Parts: sequence; structure tokens; C-alpha cells
Amino acid sequence: MKKQMVSKLAGVSLASMLLLAGCNSTASNNDNSAKDDNKNSTTEISWLNILHTASPPTDTVLDQIEKKTNSEIKFSWIPDASKEERLNTALASDSLADIVTLTILENSSVRNALKSGMFWNVEDYLDEFPNLKAISKDIRTSASIEGKLYGIPFQKDLARNGVVLRKDWLDKVGLAVPKTTEELMEVAKAFTEKDPDGNGKNDTTGFMDRSDLIYGAFKTLGSYHGTPNNWQVDSKGNFTAEFETDGYIETMDYMKELYENGWINKDFAVTAKTDQQQNFAQGKAGIYVGALFDAKNLQTMAAGIQDNMEIALVNDMTSNSNSERAIWSAGNGIGGLLAFPRSEVKDEAELKRLLKFVNDLLDSDTYTLMTYGIEGTHYKINDEGAYEIINQDLWQQEVQPFAASRPKEAGYGLKDPNPIKSLADDMIAENAKYAVFNPAVPLESPTFTTQGSELQKIITDATYQYILGEITLDDYKEAVKNWNEQGGKTIKEEYKAAYKAAK
Repeated sequence: MKKQMVSKLAGVSLASMLLLAGCNSTASNNDNSAKDDNKNSTTEISWLNILHTASPPTDTVLDQIEKKTNSEIKFSWIPDASKEERLNTALASDSLADIVTLTILENSSVRNALKSGMFWNVEDYLDEFPNLKAISKDIRTSASIEGKLYGIPFQKDLARNGVVLRKDWLDKVGLAVPKTTEELMEVAKAFTEKDPDGNGKNDTTGFMDRSDLIYGAFKTLGSYHGTPNNWQVDSKGNFTAEFETDGYIETMDYMKELYENGWINKDFAVTAKTDQQQNFAQGKAGIYVGALFDAKNLQTMAAGIQDNMEIALVNDMTSNSNSERAIWSAGNGIGGLLAFPRSEVKDEAELKRLLKFVNDLLDSDTYTLMTYGIEGTHYKINDEGAYEIINQDLWQQEVQPFAASRPKEAGYGLKDPNPIKSLADDMIAENAKYAVFNPAVPLESPTFTTQGSELQKIITDATYQYILGEITLDDYKEAVKNWNEQGGKTIKEEYKAAYKAAK
């Protein structure tokens, strides 16, 4: 922190306390009073932050945030598109700020900086602040590196995915909302073969998917088939990759059946997300698997094209091979860290003042400010109790840049005025109870860091080739063997050692 601005009132109060106490006061009491004032004083805070919008916000909402957090915030904004390069430069030159937003924890420069001791380990201080104390053990563990928590985790939704379906098409073909993958297969067949749009043409498919084995349909369908989230670890600490499990192979077989029968778009392996969504909105398919909140975008995109579109959402699907409800968690709900560099934050007193600032950002009022803005200026609460934006342009200019800076994205119960978005929000919140964590998120594997992406390409290619019928299951297993020999086996051993060390 560059400067502490203890208010005049606080200064007078402190002086009066010292005079009244006189010789009867102990040094310890004086120290405690000073520390209390230090924690609550107005403070100038510098924040190296990521900008996800075209331009930084004006001061309208910032002024309100400063009042609620008793601070003066000096932002240094880094455009999201260049964050990796800019953060690497800032870390290498130690040109940081009191608070540094680190969203790319998988980046080797970021991880090495965190492990080097450049930032404070905050684990032992969290329980002194009510909102920070509420951060769960699972989240703290997932956000740690080698057992140390080098910042306040950005808390994201634990599990956002589910199935979006054309409810009006279900009614047309006489099927109920599916609850199992087997029922979903029947829906895909009917949406392809029974002319659900009633135009007399063979021009629809069941699934509309894209070339993404993680955020497209594949990984979510994998959860329904009992596939672990990236890794499975047994009681002895042995790691098994998800693509070595029966659930993964069942998921490949499921996708293969869809593809062979034409119940999924034939070009899914090369389809971009924008085309996937456009095709769904244009009525070319009736099943979309992805983030549940995408339903609102799909509905908006369909306006004027598919005005009769009715959407159903499913977040509780299971399968014959896996009756337990499960849904994978992206990054275990961690969106990065708010970290405090030792070069800028000199002692515990400064650290605690910054932790109090972050704690205050987590208050409901501040969250509302950073999400919707100021009531009457940016939003109103409508008759249904939902938060309705009343000036979209002003909201985008003055509020939206802060939304990505919220240390926590969910759990405040604010209702969206769009019914399908509100339903999606509720289902995503419910998903948290069934979220499947990736046990390797907090662990270190040097081989994975240096070779993981290249090795993964072996599996990604083999997965697509198997689904498309270009290779056999034996060929696929040969690819997995190749992955193990080229470094996968070493990754498993390194994760096992890190897992045991963290216990």
C-alpha cells in the first residue's frame, strides 16, 4: 500500500485515547488500538487487474465501492487479450501492485512466481474475516499450490453444465423431458427422423455440438456415464487418467452411435461455438449440451427466426451405467487468485487491511454494486423481485467492467428478470451439490506443465478418430499406451508424489 489515510476524526480519537490513558496505558494496549485503526482506516490501494471490456469504467460505481470499502482504489488495467504477456512482464520485473489479479494459474511463470514466495500465503489469516472465513476447505485446497494458499480465490460456479432442449419439439414428437442418456438418445433420434419442426423436410438433427471435448457435449455426457474429472485417485494415491476409464469409453461409444446414425451434426468435429449456437437458434437441431446459462443466449438469437421456441433445461441426468448424479467442475470453481506481493505489502498489518478490503468486496451490497450498479440509475427491482437493467449502455460503461472483478460470482440469490436465465441460475447452484472435482488442480507435475498440452493432443485426436469410425478401440488403446510411454506415466508418478506430500 502506498499511503494510509487515517481520517482526522480517527487521528483525534487516537490522540485523545493516548492522552486519557496516560501513564496507566500499557504499550500493548496502544499497539492494539493502532492496529485496529490501521485495519479500518481509509487506504489507497493499488490493484493490477484484468479488463474484460473495451474500456475501463468511469468513477460512478467506483466511488460507491470506495465508500463501502473505506478505500481509494487505483486500478492498473490489463486488457484480457494481452494478460499473459503483460503479467509475465510484470512478474519478471516485479512491477506489481498491492493486489494482483492472477487468472492464469496454469501459466508456468505465474506458478513459479507463486511458489517462489513472491506473494503472501494468506491461509492463516482468512478466519479473521467473516466473508473470507466462509470460503470452503475444498475451495481453499483447490486454489492452493503445494499446500499453500497464495491469494484469495476467485469463486466461480462449481458446475455450470447441463442439457438444453427444444420443449416444443418434445411435445411435437410425443416424448417427455429425458432424465437418462438412453432417453436422450431416443430424443435425438426422434428430433432427426420425426420432422419436429413440421416443415415436411428432413432438415433437423438431435444434437448440435462443436469441436470441443471439454466445453461441448462430450465431457458433460462423460459425467453422466461416471467418468472422473480429468483424474481418478485411489486410496493409495495412484492416479488414473479419465481417458483410461470405462466411463470415457462408454461416452465415446455414445457419441459414435449418435454420429453413425446421423443424430448429431455430421460436422461437429470442426464446428465453432458461434456456428453451433446459430444453428440451434435457426432450428437445425433440438439438443444443446453446455453451460445452462447459454439457454438465454440461444433464446435471444432465435428471436425473429424461431419465435415458437420453448426451452427445457435438464441438470439431473444419469445413465444405466451410472445412477449417481454427477457433473464435472471446471477448475474446481477456481477462477484465479487475488494475490498480494511481498514487494508491495510490507507487513502483516498491511496484508490484513487488504484482506479486509477483499472481505468487504464480498458483502452483498458491494456484490450488487459490482453486478447491477446503482438502483434507479442502472437497474430497478421489478414486480417479481428481479434485478432489471434499465439503461444497458450505461450499465455496460459503468458497471460491466467490475463484474469480472468480483471475488465471488454466485450465492447471493439475486434474481434475473429473464425466466430461463433465472431457472439456469437455480440449476447451476443446485449442481454444486453434485460437482466432481479434479484432484490434480492443486498439485504439481513438472512433466504435465511442460508436456501436458502436447500429450493431450494424442488423446484428443484418438478420441475424435474413434467417434468418427476412423480407428478401432484397439487403436484407441494403443494411443493411450503411447501417451503413457511419452510422459503420461511420469505425470501420474509426479501427481502421486505431490498428492502424498500435500496430505
